[in-house]
Amino acid sequence: MPRRLRSPGWSKPRLRLGGWLLLTGLLLAGLSNVWANWVFTQILQTAEQRYGSLGPGQGRIEAWGQMLQDEVNAPEREQLNAVNHFFNQQLSFEDDTRIWHQTDYWATPVESLVKGAADCEDYALAKYFSLRHLGIPSEKLRITYVKALTQNQAHMVLTFYSSPTTDPLVLDNLFDEIRPASQRKDLLPVYAFNAEGLYMPGANGGKRSSDSKKLSRWQDVLKKMQAEGFAVGDG
Repeated sequence: MPRRLRSPGWSKPRLRLGGWLLLTGLLLAGLSNVWANWVFTQILQTAEQRYGSLGPGQGRIEAWGQMLQDEVNAPEREQLNAVNHFFNQQLSFEDDTRIWHQTDYWATPVESLVKGAADCEDYALAKYFSLRHLGIPSEKLRITYVKALTQNQAHMVLTFYSSPTTDPLVLDNLFDEIRPASQRKDLLPVYAFNAEGLYMPGANGGKRSSDSKKLSRWQDVLKKMQAEGFAVGDG
């Protein structure tokens, strides 16, 4: 590539353009590699410093890292299935009041794996960050707050949009099978969010209504993950 740039057949404007394209490509590659740069040996050390002896949680965190490594080059649907199944199997559902002695606590994936237990939003968060690490862009993923009609209670799931207006797939701790939202008549969407913003339900994927930076619990999770050694940016 350097020899081609020095070729006398390139004019100065084309040289400048080629340089800018190369620089842009390197910057974009660097941004995409930020999510990939998770060093689990260091993450385990930091977790032990922050949370004390990890006990069985260490094995769960190591299994998480191995699952991510195994799925890094897999097709998107396989990644969705693997991540959904992993957390549904590794974590037991418990209310925040029993896990954290708080009415509403949003845990990082490490916190959930250390405890071996999670509330619905913790499942959704763990799946979201895992799929982001595997290279799925945030605009395809939304952490979605719903009403679970069968249980008559608030619930949270992760939804995946192959395109902005498509029928999303629902990753749920209630079911290991990933189903399209149109087949989940038991869920009534209330709002959703990702790194790009906050969305209200509606046709064609809903309408972006606000900035997710206004969600304090979401921002708290991002800060905690950064302190744990994860490069997550704005999510």
